[in-house]
Amino acid sequence: MSTISSVSSTSTSTTTRDANQALGQDQFLTLLVAQLQNQDPMNPADATEFTSQLAQYSQLEQLFNLNDAMDELTSATTKSQSISALNLIGQEVIVEDDAIDYNGEPVELGYKIDGSIESLTLYITNSSGKNVATLTADDISEGNHFISWDGTNSSGEDVGEGTYYITLEATGTDSNATLTPLSRTAVTGIDLSGSEPEVVTNSGSYGLSMVYGAYNPEDSSTTEE
Repeated sequence: MSTISSVSSTSTSTTTRDANQALGQDQFLTLLVAQLQNQDPMNPADATEFTSQLAQYSQLEQLFNLNDAMDELTSATTKSQSISALNLIGQEVIVEDDAIDYNGEPVELGYKIDGSIESLTLYITNSSGKNVATLTADDISEGNHFISWDGTNSSGEDVGEGTYYITLEATGTDSNATLTPLSRTAVTGIDLSGSEPEVVTNSGSYGLSMVYGAYNPEDSSTTEE
């Protein structure tokens, strides 16, 4: 008998804890009303305690309303990002990437500087890792910068069409300075299937948060994100 009693007690305790963990706004109000309906007429609920319970209910309701508002704000933000991303189709974007596509025409090599440096060298390598060209950056201030490369090596010979990669090397950097290669690439589509819109380009797909800026291919001006 004692064993059965023990099992029953444990089961009841577990059920009570699960109910408390899942207690929502409607359940809280139901319990409060049931308490009033079943109180002892000769010993009614204390007014101060009842007021405290009403205050708890009010706080619970505010939390639910706040959660709903945050969900609506998140949904609106996502939709706004999606609409904004669609406008990038047909334009060129600046993304964080070390790969560049050379098609026989001069290309813009990008780099981002966070911190202080004294000099910056851009090494251009092919898919085999062989260095084909070396450029020295003129602008080493903080921010996003671009330098033009005509597709030739140090001897003035065309390196041939293909995909090349940028390696940044700086001197005189402080301990917190960071260098990031940037690439300009054409947007061919937008992928809205994920939680964040992805920009589909000739160089690959990038999350919208990775887009540093966009510009019209027919215009040399750049719009920073």
